Amino acid sequence: MSEHQTLVEARGVGKMYGSVKALDDVSVTVNAGEVTCVLGDNGAGKSTLIKILAGVHQHDFGHLLIGGEEVRLSSPRDALDRGIATVYQDLAVVPLMSVWRNFFLGSEPRKSIGPLKIIDSRGARDTARKALAELGINLRNVEQPVGTLSGGERQCVAIARAVHFGAKVLILDEPTAALGVKQAGIVLRQVAAARDRGLGVVLITHNPHHAYPVGDRFLLLKRGAALGNYEKADISLEELTRQMAGGAELEALEHELRGVEG
Repeated sequence: MSEHQTLVEARGVGKMYGSVKALDDVSVTVNAGEVTCVLGDNGAGKSTLIKILAGVHQHDFGHLLIGGEEVRLSSPRDALDRGIATVYQDLAVVPLMSVWRNFFLGSEPRKSIGPLKIIDSRGARDTARKALAELGINLRNVEQPVGTLSGGERQCVAIARAVHFGAKVLILDEPTAALGVKQAGIVLRQVAAARDRGLGVVLITHNPHHAYPVGDRFLLLKRGAALGNYEKADISLEELTRQMAGGAELEALEHELRGVEG
């Protein structure tokens, strides 16, 4: 997969919060047309890593490169201007607003009527409907409140919005965490669709069964450090699941308990 263009690369990045080292010497690569999965339990450092990639926090150690250029992101707007869009678990949608209003929230297209500029609602509706359809999301009515959509559909609207506004790198923070099997499948299809459009996708999850079908690279984090960094050809779902479950620790515990029983 070395032919894919590298969009973002973190080399040995670290982050301190006071005297606490939240992230320690972590490296990750995000290539165009690939999905990089970042896996780990709560407290593993996933949130800290994505906040550095998203411009929410600056790294204290290591190097962050975007398009081969070393940078220090000053804000989420800085990251967005460089083509990095982040979809957080809470989605930042307004439930009572329509789908199309949420799609364009803060970036509404406008048209002139005499000296006035008003929102081009018809154009916005058509654009939102088309952009969603291009990712295989066919909603009954883009006028319906976004709060009436399923969790999976809301995630898909947020993904389609990021793609439409020119994201090159799409960071998804636990997009399937609160979803059932069917809804998770809908979201994972959109992850694959974004990848197939040439975006570099970073999928944050604690579920290897969601990561493995769409993932090309896998970074496992534990207590702020990298437990492993693999390409898909180098690790099976079974081994990924074993490492996520703390396989070595469980084996040691089982051996210890057998000793106690003996």
